[in-house]
Order: sequence, then structure tokens, then C-alpha cells
Amino acid sequence: MADTRFGPQGWMPDRLPALGGQTYVITGANAGAGFQAARILLARGASVVMLNRSAQRSAAAITALQQEFGAKADVRYVPVDLSDLSSVRAGAQEVLKTVPRIDALICNAAIAQVPRRQLTVDGFESQLGTNHFGHFLLCGLLFDRVEAAGGRIVVVASLGYKMGLRRIKFEDLNWEQNYGANTAYSQSKLAQMMFAYELQDRLAAAGRKGAVYVCHPGSSATSLIRTSGGLLTRFTWWLMTKTPMVQTAEQGAYPEVMCATETGLEQRALYGPTGRMEFVGPVGRGTLQAHAHDKAAMARLWQLSEHATGFTWQV
Repeated sequence: MADTRFGPQGWMPDRLPALGGQTYVITGANAGAGFQAARILLARGASVVMLNRSAQRSAAAITALQQEFGAKADVRYVPVDLSDLSSVRAGAQEVLKTVPRIDALICNAAIAQVPRRQLTVDGFESQLGTNHFGHFLLCGLLFDRVEAAGGRIVVVASLGYKMGLRRIKFEDLNWEQNYGANTAYSQSKLAQMMFAYELQDRLAAAGRKGAVYVCHPGSSATSLIRTSGGLLTRFTWWLMTKTPMVQTAEQGAYPEVMCATETGLEQRALYGPTGRMEFVGPVGRGTLQAHAHDKAAMARLWQLSEHATGFTWQV
């Protein structure tokens, strides 16, 4: 059943109020949906801090944004490589030194469909290590700053959570056996969702401030698969982008901007396109399958993630 709260067109950026004085921290903001989210927020007067791997691409993105919105547009870059926990720690320390408030931390960055099994420098399967463990640590290090602003964490998930094994492969988390690009990616996105929903539960139980929302971009023409997928995957995706089943990167950014700014959203939910197969269409509340918030699995993954990252959340 379609979400009609925002009308037949769904949530659109014209709902945004002026955002002067607010600061949004976005991972992976130099391209794709993250870049478009930065554009939308800057257009309303917000400050944006991009956490990206590439200094060169970040500089190009900042130049493009300042050309569009003027040299005074407040957009900055802090180097963070989510696949390297030492880089996450260093980047978070820099953010805490230089960013006095965080109204939303948008966990947008991801790698996808890595064709051959790879490990991060910390020894994790690359997609799980980057998409989940990197963000788990980053959110933990920055949460107090988010909470102090009455802010929120936005986890950008994927419909891939419904694919693959539809569970966390605790017995072989790093896919030493039967690695598959899509199954490993699906696990990483499911892990991100379980982190978000478990964090909701922990914050509620502790009476802490701060909200956590989960969204997905649907099927959007971003650089995600083009930059990390294999040749066949990239070709198949290119063909898909020529069909109505793929929308623009800007449309793909709407759910994360909505979750970063809109009032009255429900936390135990999944927001994104509500049209055909929830790939495209008006943005609102979509379908959330129960396996994404299986309590026993969420609690087990949380404990495992604290051990893996060496970080214990104080919630």
C-alpha cells in the first residue's frame, strides 16, 4: 500500500525549510546520491561536511558546489576511508575538533558487488568492513555530538537486504567459503539496517536523545556499481539505466535528505521510493521485512561489531 502522507508526488525537496545554522555530515558525498544530497542541503543554506576517501574528487566536488551556490557556500571535506578503521578514527577526531554541531550524520557511502573477495586492512570482507563496520565505528565516535544537537543518524540501506541469504552469516562472516559479490553486498546492507534498529532500541531503553532513520535510494543512476562492480554487473546496470526502472541520482538522494530533515517520521521503518517494486516513484514509507529487525540477530551483531571495531558504545 502506497504511503500517501506526502501526497501523490511523495516527499520532495520543496518541503525543506531554511536550514541556515544547521550542519550535515555526509559520507561518500563527492558523487552520486551523496553529492546530490549535499546540493539539496546547501541550496537551503545548510553547512555540509563531506567525509570521503579521495582528496582529488572531494576538491572537484567542492569546486562544483561553490560554482553553483557561490564561494561562500559552507561545504568542507574531511578525509575518511571507511574501509580502514584507523582512518575512521582520525577523521572522526578531526570532525570533533572542527564541527561544533551535527544535525544529521548521513551514512551514505558504500561499495557494492565487489567481484572477487577482498579484505580490508583490518581483515574484514571488504563490503561488510566498509559499509557496516566503518559506519558502526564512525557513528559511535560522533554520536555524542549528534545527540547534543538533538540530531539524527540516517543509515542509507538498500533493497539488497531482501536478497542473498537474508541473514547474517555469523558462521563465516568474511565469506571464506562461497563468496558471491551480491550475497556479500546484501549481508553488508542488512548489517547496516540491523545496526540502526538495534541502536534505536538501545537509545530508547537508555532514555537518550537522538533519532535513527533508515532509507534506501531505490534504483538510482549513481556511480556505486560503476566504481566497484565487475564488468558484467556494470554492463547490466548500464542497460538498466536506459529503462524507466532507474531514476536520477538526485531522486535517489530524496530519501536520505528527507530522513535527515523531516519531522514526524517513524523510526522502525524503511523509507524510499514507493512506486514499481519500490525501485522508483514517490518517496515515502516503504515495506520493511521482519528479518531486518530480528532481535536476537541484531543483539548478536552489535556485540560482534563492538569487538571487531574495538569500540564500545555507551548506550
